[in-house]
Amino acid sequence: MDIAQAALPFPNIDPVLISVGPLAIHWYGLAYVVGILLGWRYARILAATERLWTPGKPAMTAADIDDFLLWSALGIVLGGRVGYILFYDFGAFAANPLRLLEIWNGGMSFHGGLLGTIIAMIVFAWRRHIVVWSLFDVVAASACFGLFLGRVANFINGELWGKVTDVPWAVVFPTGGPFARHPSQLYEAVLEGPVLFAVLAVLIWRFGKLNAPRYIGGTFIAGYAVSRILVEFVREPDAHIGYLYGGWLTMGMALSIPMLAVGVIAVISARPAGGPSSAPTGGTAA
Repeated sequence: MDIAQAALPFPNIDPVLISVGPLAIHWYGLAYVVGILLGWRYARILAATERLWTPGKPAMTAADIDDFLLWSALGIVLGGRVGYILFYDFGAFAANPLRLLEIWNGGMSFHGGLLGTIIAMIVFAWRRHIVVWSLFDVVAASACFGLFLGRVANFINGELWGKVTDVPWAVVFPTGGPFARHPSQLYEAVLEGPVLFAVLAVLIWRFGKLNAPRYIGGTFIAGYAVSRILVEFVREPDAHIGYLYGGWLTMGMALSIPMLAVGVIAVISARPAGGPSSAPTGGTAA
């Protein structure tokens, strides 16, 4: 039997949710907005739940989270776009610097968005005299919503599909030729969304790890890196990049391996707040 005939049909959903004249709202853009808003609401809950922190010493307030919302959105969007250009599309950018602004001709990079958010958190924490690592932890615990929705939007867009396969749940994507492929976007959505969220939730609500600055942030970074590396084995590499060094290594793997090392080091070195290895503050004293 032909592999393509045995595959699941692609749910041909229009990438544009609503179009009014020249204005178009895409599922991908909506995923970013909803993901950020859901993350903001969860972060407020974490900040306001006193039992998760050292008694009498909450690391931040719900009002701080409210004020950080715009900072995080800018960090995600600007960092994600710049990261995509630098990591995946630098050749086209070098030939045409205006490529940076052509968001309709390229995507977003998680690794770039992460770096942009980290910069935003460092500056914000310094201005508010918040423990930097604690802000990292709260934001990391809240990021799974956006990751899940973003990967689902990738699937709707029919992009970033996987390698050719004959698994029963393979999908023939409109832009992937007449071949049945792994729905790698959905693999990532599940691993980076509900699976990683559940792990972080248990560590926070059952074991109180928000009170050990950088433990949750480190777990998030390491968890994302493992998820991304695993999925890269069944994901088709970017056509204009291919495999690095002529082997099996992809750009996604190359960017995730250092993340895994950083995450593991952060978890191992985390200590309860107030201990000799407690996290540094963004300003004077937290």
